[in-house]
Amino acid sequence: MSDRFEYSRNFYNEHVAGMIRTKFPEYEDRIAVGIAGEGSDCFGYDDFMSRDHDFGTGVCLWVTSGDMERFGRLLSIAYNELIDSMPGNNLTERLRARRGVMTVDGFYSSILGIGCDASACALSEEQWMALDHSCLATAVNGEVWRDDVGEFTAFREMLLGYYPDSIWRRRIADELHRFSAALQVNYARCMTRDDVVAAEMCRLQGLDSAMQLYFLMKREYPPYYKWTYRRLTEIDESGRFASLVARLSQCGINREAWAGKEYSGEYRNLTDQTVFLTEEIALYIVGMMRDLGLTDNNAPYLEKHVDEMRLERTSCDDSNRSSALRLCGTLIT
Repeated sequence: MSDRFEYSRNFYNEHVAGMIRTKFPEYEDRIAVGIAGEGSDCFGYDDFMSRDHDFGTGVCLWVTSGDMERFGRLLSIAYNELIDSMPGNNLTERLRARRGVMTVDGFYSSILGIGCDASACALSEEQWMALDHSCLATAVNGEVWRDDVGEFTAFREMLLGYYPDSIWRRRIADELHRFSAALQVNYARCMTRDDVVAAEMCRLQGLDSAMQLYFLMKREYPPYYKWTYRRLTEIDESGRFASLVARLSQCGINREAWAGKEYSGEYRNLTDQTVFLTEEIALYIVGMMRDLGLTDNNAPYLEKHVDEMRLERTSCDDSNRSSALRLCGTLIT
């Protein structure tokens, strides 16, 4: 289907809009409508296979907290009656909770895992640090078809504006450290110990961090983990980075490459494809950082760039250095 949200939009236009106009004419311009939040359909990724659970007709109706008190309960009853009248539309309770009538604050608070005041249209630095970063894409996916009040859309646009610069840099530092620790240090340690289970865990963590870093450089939020690579292939125009990630995911354990080897922090065992691809990915990420002016250092060891960002990108003097270290947490240990 050329328009991935066409079915839901048609349902709103043909059924929901008329119900609102008939039963709630005085509040019609107080109700924001669209489809967003949890579910593959909100990303446009639903297919025949995904429709075996939590699938059915539905849209989201967002109202302010004050409007929820005024007419929200009656609107919810009317909406559910409409849904129940649709042939074969036996929605699960989980899907009912994801669609229908909800407050703007409740929608964003539930998805991001923090208390949101959408009317303020802002998040503090503490809130940015505390929110569930993996759910940001879920908070801004889908489509909004009507929002006369503008509260839902304004908060959405604020999130789509991406992280504040200081938070963005901390997120990059976090993932640089995770990638480096997992694949440029601990993977080799685990393989020299013949601890292949731990080595596989290092690779999986490194794979995730590599993709997180790519999204951070592109200033885009990655979707739920099972769709992260799919979305990466959509935004990677050359396909080179996506290819490196795919190859790293398919390497498998190569014990022979580590036979008789002792661990050395200065040695890269490039006969192991995992190590070779790790260094290729690291160089690619460093190139992206250079293009963005985040570093002028070509070193492929990503931990070195964590230190550079910490020391040069935070305006710290000796008196507040300890505060900066606490903000970075385990990033610099």
